[in-house]
Amino acid sequence: MRQTKYITSGGLAFSEDKDMEKLRRFSLKGWHVSDFQFMGYTLEKGESSDYIYNVDYRSLKEDEKEEYFYFFSSSGWSHIASEGNIHLFRAYPGTKPIYSDRDTSIEKYENSNRSVKCLAIPLVLITVLVWIGAMISSGTLKSLLHVIAVILSVIAIPTAWTVIATYNNKWKATGKEGLVNLLKTIPFFLFLIAIITLLFVDGSDNVVRLLASMVIGAIALPTAIWVIMSLYHKMGGKRA
Repeated sequence: MRQTKYITSGGLAFSEDKDMEKLRRFSLKGWHVSDFQFMGYTLEKGESSDYIYNVDYRSLKEDEKEEYFYFFSSSGWSHIASEGNIHLFRAYPGTKPIYSDRDTSIEKYENSNRSVKCLAIPLVLITVLVWIGAMISSGTLKSLLHVIAVILSVIAIPTAWTVIATYNNKWKATGKEGLVNLLKTIPFFLFLIAIITLLFVDGSDNVVRLLASMVIGAIALPTAIWVIMSLYHKMGGKRA
């Protein structure tokens, strides 16, 4: 019988609570998370136990790690794994939450937002500039910039989406429901603009049409994944 297995993550920026509940259900079945993996987690087979899980986002210098992990350990939270500035902990039910009030919850998501934003802003700006260059240039340069723009977009769009999700989490923690609801409408309007672009932009403008198609895909694909993951979690919750 296998002693390890891999499970997918819904993306911590998008479904942190669902991921943590999913890990708890697996622990009840004797599968305990041991490490992060690309877009998921590694689980190891063991005795069935009821663990609760939580994550923290914090950039640590080497001389800060011991004190940081000791603080959580003394509060009942065992460190499981770290990936960059993401740290996974587990504890027994009834343990005081890592973030138990509004101020500390806001701090948590500010840390998450800060690290992703530092990567996303320059990446998105460079991608936009390359797309503009592809639109106004011609010949070989246009083709080259076109390819570079597509490659950058494949990276930039999910990264920008993650930043939006971290802002959404932060505003939820601060109780800014108006901004949360406004943020939810942005994908709809971008999707609508992209559809209109495909319908009415001159068919010879391949660059604009490709960009619109990528926007549609960037919205439709994560939405489909979210629906599938939500159904999976609900079904898993009924089986657990």
